[in-house]
Amino acid sequence: MGLIVQKFGGTSVANTERLKNVAKIVTDTYKAGNGVIVVVSAQGDTTDDLIEKAREVNTNPSKREMDMLLSTGEQISASLLAMTIESMGFPVISLTGWQAGIATDSNYSASRIKKIDTERLSAELDKKRIVIVTGFQGLNKYDDITTLGRGGSDTSAVALAAACHADLCEIYTDVDGVYTTDPRIVPDAKKLSEISFDEMLELASLGANVLHNRSVEMAKKYNVNMCVRSSITRAEGTFVKEVVNMESMVVRGVTKDNDVARISLCHIEDTPGKAFRIFSLLAKYNINVDLIIQSIGRENTKDISFTVSEGNLKEALDLIENNKDLIGYGELSYNTEVSKVSIVGAGMVTNAGVAAKMFEALYDAHINIHMIATSEIKVSVLIDQGMENKAIKAIHDKFELA
Repeated sequence: MGLIVQKFGGTSVANTERLKNVAKIVTDTYKAGNGVIVVVSAQGDTTDDLIEKAREVNTNPSKREMDMLLSTGEQISASLLAMTIESMGFPVISLTGWQAGIATDSNYSASRIKKIDTERLSAELDKKRIVIVTGFQGLNKYDDITTLGRGGSDTSAVALAAACHADLCEIYTDVDGVYTTDPRIVPDAKKLSEISFDEMLELASLGANVLHNRSVEMAKKYNVNMCVRSSITRAEGTFVKEVVNMESMVVRGVTKDNDVARISLCHIEDTPGKAFRIFSLLAKYNINVDLIIQSIGRENTKDISFTVSEGNLKEALDLIENNKDLIGYGELSYNTEVSKVSIVGAGMVTNAGVAAKMFEALYDAHINIHMIATSEIKVSVLIDQGMENKAIKAIHDKFELA
């Protein structure tokens, strides 16, 4: 038939019962005549448990040693799933990321895949074996184990699908597709039958936890057919692809991100190059900036506010304070009690008034907006933390997405 890559997240392989369920999905796909490559994450809370063990012996371990430790979680899942499938009488082999030929750069804990040597994978598939590969990891030029960062198993699966020219990459998770918003917040949220790469990439980048944003970026680049579906219900999922039937939906999804902190620099000298100095400094240390607002200025000064992830807040503040003379600002403040709420839809670019409709929904819900950012297919706002679920419900109702 074809070659299918199937990725299973931590909840899908969390215990013996779940492993047997995954084994049934994999072997059914195999029995249908397909070649199968399976990518697995660490079981349940294994990664968090390993991080806690590390902190018990060293509060600031090196990223290299953390990669060495965290890579073991996926190896446990891969070997246990292989044993489960083996017990069912099917030919199977488990491989680590490096045995599967995944080569990465040397940015420990957040590595990027440079290339995949498919020779071993092809050889095992030619032997009609089901191939199970540990997600989230690879090997750098120093033969050190590296990890791809949280959510990296999605990226591993897409990369393997691209390298092996798979017919489909299925991402199995604990939800049965991509919804217009989190069904736990809005119970009547609609499951989408399909969504474009661009829309999914925006949703993933803006806080939707269905897919890792780098995996969507890679799928778009190499045109990998993806499907998000549930490992529990086996219901028809959501296909992620280049062109979709818009179904007359201007807005495709509403999402939130609580991992946000706002930094404000006040009384900056109103001269050319100040913004460049701030943001080039942050970029040099790989600190991503999202929403940005600059005032029109007063008394030859201006104010600049922007957002970073909470994980990058301390480093960003330290960099700015240590370079105060270079930047030239009067006052530095920050706020972690904020959340970002966003709408995404490729149809927004040809429909006027979408942002106004979103703002009207927030006004009706008595929710104040602190910052705004827009692009052709998204509108994001920064609001007080604690108001994000109320905002999502109001926006979802306003656009009649249920």
